Amino acid sequence: MDQPKTETPRLLEGVRVVELGSMYAAPTAGRMLRDFGAEVIKVEDPANGDMARQWQPQKDGLALGFARLNSGKQSVGIDLRNPEGREIALELIRGADVVIESFRPGRLEAWGLGYDVLSKINPGLVLTRVSGFGQSGPYSAKPGFGTVAETASGYAFLNGWPDTPPTAPPFGFADSIAGISAAFGTAMALFRREVSGVGSEVDVALYEPLMFILGDALLNYTSTGTIMSRVGNTSGSASPRGIYQAGDGGWLSIAASAQTIAMRLFDAMGRPDLKTDEHYATNSARMENNEALQEIVKAWVASMPRNQVLETLDAHEVVAAAVNDSSDIMQDPHFLERTLVSLSGTVLGNAMMTGPILHVAGSAEPSYHGVPEVGEHTETVLGRLGIGADSLRRLAADGVVTNGLVSEAV
Repeated sequence: MDQPKTETPRLLEGVRVVELGSMYAAPTAGRMLRDFGAEVIKVEDPANGDMARQWQPQKDGLALGFARLNSGKQSVGIDLRNPEGREIALELIRGADVVIESFRPGRLEAWGLGYDVLSKINPGLVLTRVSGFGQSGPYSAKPGFGTVAETASGYAFLNGWPDTPPTAPPFGFADSIAGISAAFGTAMALFRREVSGVGSEVDVALYEPLMFILGDALLNYTSTGTIMSRVGNTSGSASPRGIYQAGDGGWLSIAASAQTIAMRLFDAMGRPDLKTDEHYATNSARMENNEALQEIVKAWVASMPRNQVLETLDAHEVVAAAVNDSSDIMQDPHFLERTLVSLSGTVLGNAMMTGPILHVAGSAEPSYHGVPEVGEHTETVLGRLGIGADSLRRLAADGVVTNGLVSEAV
């Protein structure tokens, strides 16, 4: 007799998250937790919702960035500026495992929602705080968005070419890295709670995770006095490395960052002589003669179509890949099998986006259906707190909460 099928649980099944954050970084953390099974209740301003709802690009009034980060969350419209709204939020937090917030430091405390208050009503609570410059330090009170983090961290100074200005990325780089880091900190705090029963306050500054991934820039300056600067697509640590144009106009990357890879590259190029040439035999020699070596590699790549270059490099186990645009990614069988997921139930149609950032054996993969309207789940979520329909109507009339169904009945 066949046994009934049971769905594989996800790692954070049973964890309840109240997301007070908006825009990009904090909702990224919320999505990371939701991807692995957490229930995420997103608290939004009743009148306008998360400001990310107004971002571009949009399709039929739905902001793509908001859809990507908030599918699968429950939206509750509560005015945290209103004392009665804060009381409702406190009741939500009383039954939560995690609160994620992204207000300027001091705002929660001014509202009576600081960790000292929250930890008294919920001793095991994890409060994850994402801000521009962190909860401490001379800049803690300063506002901060991703662009500021990308410049203050040193990233923009290192990004680009020697003869071009410092360059910020055309996407939420700092916010994404901070959001992923916030999810990591939250998971660590949840593990600590499992061991000790004690909650934690997690403090994430937008710039710090980004400053960490800049590599040796600060260590280089403090130990050698060297200020690392923009080097374009090459590397200041290994050669040859870069982005090259093939004979048919297509672009590809090659990263011969290890000695064995460089030797295999020279074989792939039909230039075994370079392996024993004193100018190119070692990484230090290649770095000293990087410009000349780059011209040799450029000429070889340009001598044939991109697919032929990549096939040759693959045959010699050289680290390389095509420079993909979105249409390339959507046709790639590897990404289609492992990385991309469908976003269904929205005005976006047959849309796809990136799924979880990692995979854990034995944990079910999430699905993404629908994007919540502002306050779509207010009635359901607050009903669990014992707030009945009459009270919801009164609260909606007073602007304390919002819910589509309740608002229509007012």
